[in-house]
Amino acid sequence: MTSSVIETNQLTKDHFSHILRKRFRAVDGLTLKVETNETYGLLGLNGAGKTTTLKLLVGLLRPTAGTVSVLGHRAGDRRALGRIGFLPENPYFYSYLTGGEFLDFAAELFGLPVKERRERSRALLKMVSMADSENVPLRKCSKGMLQRLGIAQALINDPDVLFLDEPMSGLDPIGRRDVRLIMMELKAQGKTVFFNSHLLPDVNEICDRVGVLHRGRLAGEESVSAISSGGSYQDLEEYFLTTVNQAESERQALVVSK
Repeated sequence: MTSSVIETNQLTKDHFSHILRKRFRAVDGLTLKVETNETYGLLGLNGAGKTTTLKLLVGLLRPTAGTVSVLGHRAGDRRALGRIGFLPENPYFYSYLTGGEFLDFAAELFGLPVKERRERSRALLKMVSMADSENVPLRKCSKGMLQRLGIAQALINDPDVLFLDEPMSGLDPIGRRDVRLIMMELKAQGKTVFFNSHLLPDVNEICDRVGVLHRGRLAGEESVSAISSGGSYQDLEEYFLTTVNQAESERQALVVSK
């Protein structure tokens, strides 16, 4: 019996470029599985298709071909949506709300009772080190503060699965450390975490497995312990660069042969 909570099979997504006036493939035949209580990091160069993949997993985009399921349901199914948390790469916040008001609003969307959503809002603000900013209007918050708030809202419904697109973006070293600790605590609670990141030291420290996406294709996949037995992120960096270079060489050879 499988314990996979995220599963894709030949997942493909085409976009249309109005500038180039042609279609291009953002995700190309992606097949992967993420197990219960696993922290999975998706790596890739800019434009590799990481954000598109995340949007397909949470149901914001529909696939051109292939299948994708989360928690045993088709991505975007309401039965799955109530049990996931999501932080987009560029989250939008209502600037006239305070941090506390925004989290209360997010909790209300999930139907949480008034008392519970206020308790969870305050607990999460404390978790992301923003308790002192509960009543500060969001227009006065820094990018790092907004990123922390975005992580808090992704946790407001106590999700089973968490999807994070560049969760350390805009954070200072202390903020990055705090987010790493939060993600480790989520794993200890039995949560499943799927995220994108360019920050390999963070990935090396918190992930069980990584996948390397190149031009929309899964070029490599391996456990972090197998890549970095000594615990150095430089081993992960070498694995990433080698995988990307090999995938590009194979692609170029295929183009030439045609």
